[in-house]
Amino acid sequence: MINKIKIGRYIKQKEGFESFIPFDFPPKEGFKISPKLYKKHEEAIRLVGKLDGITRLLPDKDFFISMFIIKDATYSSQIEGTKATFQDAVAAPVTEEKNRKNSDVDDIEHYIKAVNFGIKRTKNFPISLRFIRELHEKLMVCARCTQHAYPGEFRSSQNWIGGKTPTDASFVPPTISEMQRALGDLENFIHTEDDYPALVKTGIIHAQFETIHPFTDGNGRTGRMLIAMYMHHLGILEMPVLYLSSYFKKYQKLYYQKLQSYHDENSNVEDWLEFFIEGVAEIASSSIDTCTQITSLRDRDFAKMQKLGKKSAESTLEIVRKLFGQPIVGVAEIMKWTGFTAPGAYKVIERLRKLKILEPLDSVSYDKKYIYADYYEIFDETYKEVRKKINRHI
Repeated sequence: MINKIKIGRYIKQKEGFESFIPFDFPPKEGFKISPKLYKKHEEAIRLVGKLDGITRLLPDKDFFISMFIIKDATYSSQIEGTKATFQDAVAAPVTEEKNRKNSDVDDIEHYIKAVNFGIKRTKNFPISLRFIRELHEKLMVCARCTQHAYPGEFRSSQNWIGGKTPTDASFVPPTISEMQRALGDLENFIHTEDDYPALVKTGIIHAQFETIHPFTDGNGRTGRMLIAMYMHHLGILEMPVLYLSSYFKKYQKLYYQKLQSYHDENSNVEDWLEFFIEGVAEIASSSIDTCTQITSLRDRDFAKMQKLGKKSAESTLEIVRKLFGQPIVGVAEIMKWTGFTAPGAYKVIERLRKLKILEPLDSVSYDKKYIYADYYEIFDETYKEVRKKINRHI
């Protein structure tokens, strides 16, 4: 059984702490997949295939994808302690730095840049240690509190998880020399053509990367980005719209427990893989629903614009298309998109308000922002209650 395979063992170091040293990877006997896991994999792949079919039919794909990426960036950063919300992240491009409610949004913006870089990079570059370093560099360069992050460089000192020192840590990754060996094994595993089901291999890659923990900082976020990059690289999805950070955040304690069980001396690989594949199925199902709602909303709101005059309909249509990528805007954004003067932009906003496409984000009169609320809610369920409160005060 797969859950009897040992990934490594703890070895006491001269400094007095025990470090987890991975065995040769993958194990010589291979990862034997149980019928139960195969069944879960088949269901997850079915849902991923359904999602792929729906996303292929989506118009304005690039606009929609940006929202999926922002959502993943938000949850992945929150797992690491970032307090900024999804709304903070969506509003950031149209909010001056001095007016931002939460400076943690910087973490999310770096994550978004790294993901966008990775998606483009994988089109003509293999998933490799070099690629992973580049991804980490985009994530950490000029990011907050990263004076010891060494962007794009694998660590040259011992790190640990939990506790004040390695001796009281919850997990101590491999030593530097063993880390280098383990990274080489992982890169070979990524490139090797084998018979492992696609999602099983993806889950193993993520868990093994987190076990090695090759960076001083940013391992969790880099490892979660690697999941999406690898699945995109495999061609499982034509469009990169399946990100697991919201699932990992929802079950954060369990996520850590399952990873811990993976790199325990009595490792339970299958337990981790079941959790991982169940996550793929859950997020794929959720994303299918999201894409269905987007299509329905788009058709509804585009139909509203058919009632406008031809010239107004064309300009309004183009603005709404851009709202799919940036659903929170102010007058300045409308001016930038259209070339209109401020009075002209206000007219457009009023037109969109009458069409019930835009509504005020809050009651602040100066530098007011507006939100494509029906669309935004598709990605942020918590906004529904907030919206009700806002509307009661407008």
